[in-house]
Amino acid sequence: MAGILVAGTSSDAGKSLIVAGLCRAFARRGLKVAPFKAQNMSNNSMVCPDGSEIGRAQYLQAQAAGVEPSAVLNPVLLKPGTDRRAFVVLRGQPGGVLEAGQYATGRTQLAQAAYDCYAELEAGYDLVIAEGAGSPAEINLRAGDYVNFGLASRFGLPVVLVGDIDRGGVLASIYGHWAIVDDADRSLLAGYLINKFRGDQSVLDPGLVELTARTGLPCFGVVPWLDQVWLDSEDALAFAKWPRQPGRAGSLRVAAIRFPRISNATDLDALAAEPGLDVFVTANPSDLATADLVVLPGSRSTLADLDWLHRLGLADALVARAAAGGPILGICGGYQMLTELIDDPIESARGTEPGLGLLPARVRFSAEKQLGRPSGSWQGHPVTGYEIHHGVVEPTGGEAFLDGVRVGNTWGTIWHGAFENDDFRRAWLTELAGTVGSDWQPVADQPGYAERRTQMLDHLADALEEHADLDALLHLARP
Repeated sequence: MAGILVAGTSSDAGKSLIVAGLCRAFARRGLKVAPFKAQNMSNNSMVCPDGSEIGRAQYLQAQAAGVEPSAVLNPVLLKPGTDRRAFVVLRGQPGGVLEAGQYATGRTQLAQAAYDCYAELEAGYDLVIAEGAGSPAEINLRAGDYVNFGLASRFGLPVVLVGDIDRGGVLASIYGHWAIVDDADRSLLAGYLINKFRGDQSVLDPGLVELTARTGLPCFGVVPWLDQVWLDSEDALAFAKWPRQPGRAGSLRVAAIRFPRISNATDLDALAAEPGLDVFVTANPSDLATADLVVLPGSRSTLADLDWLHRLGLADALVARAAAGGPILGICGGYQMLTELIDDPIESARGTEPGLGLLPARVRFSAEKQLGRPSGSWQGHPVTGYEIHHGVVEPTGGEAFLDGVRVGNTWGTIWHGAFENDDFRRAWLTELAGTVGSDWQPVADQPGYAERRTQMLDHLADALEEHADLDALLHLARP
């Protein structure tokens, strides 16, 4: 046995990135490391080389560990469609629907799939670093849990809590987790990490000493706030926490519409990483008139989010913007909203309804999910991406654009990840800048997006080597 479970005191505590950093740090020590998340609830997902779908964070963790991403790393992915329903991805493929009332009791099949995958990894790797979900102290869900203490109990995994000090109350949160769980689960708690710390640690240390005295849990480290660690987040709470990258010439303001059911928001990361781009999220119609580019990202509920656009006046603002020649980009679900007609007997079961009518295309939802890793080109620049959708778009006119369509300054593509291609992204943005009268130009010596991701993972691992007791964590996992 060689494994450890990294749990968080809350969502967005940073456990996904801590796991990624641990994977990179231990892989650099020569260990064969695998990340694992039994169940992920996120609309940010990725298509693996074998055609399976997993959470975007687990894909990043696999890259950190230097292993091939596959569904065994994230056997259960729940993609929220409404407040009371989630679409199940089981071992990388569509696995039905989970209603809210089934969350605590209807997951036996999912649990078995998760346990089988963990056992498979345990047999093939030196070390498995598992990530929990949400908070492990949700005692109302404990009976059906297989991702936090349920997984740890099944495989005898020590549990390390990651607490986010930036949001406040971290000492009480860690103490509360220790206090509220039952004796059996409490015995699995092995210690804690403090994450996102800023300031003088000597001010914090007395609290840590007292926390350890009261709980018996050691502190494995205090990880500082890392302002360049933000790519590929799985959590909606982390959406739009982009640091602005200073450019050398000009700027472009990019307004990303904040859909209630936003999906694959990570498509915005590559734009936010480009120097001179100010990417911000909005639900304010006035922002759509003043931005240089408006992006409609993906959505897990296309018609429901289209209704939301109409209710907030954003639909009218988009139509007015298109009429004035203002650039608009729709990606996947956002592209579907820009079309003339949407026939959806699957996702919403609402039948045929009009889209915004800004692109000459029609959408028909199919029961079969489209998963793929397409490639193509734009103006001579190679482009690769990935597809995850039920809605099949059929263009009826316009100019072809990455399996989508362009009319004037309105663009639509079904591809996620296209803007991670550096040459394409910079060429497309240069054309955009000329259209809006900006003198923005790409920075010649700027690292590419993939290089920036690699630098981030190394930066994470370096920070953990310096500020966390990795030897002690490894000893926990390999007693």
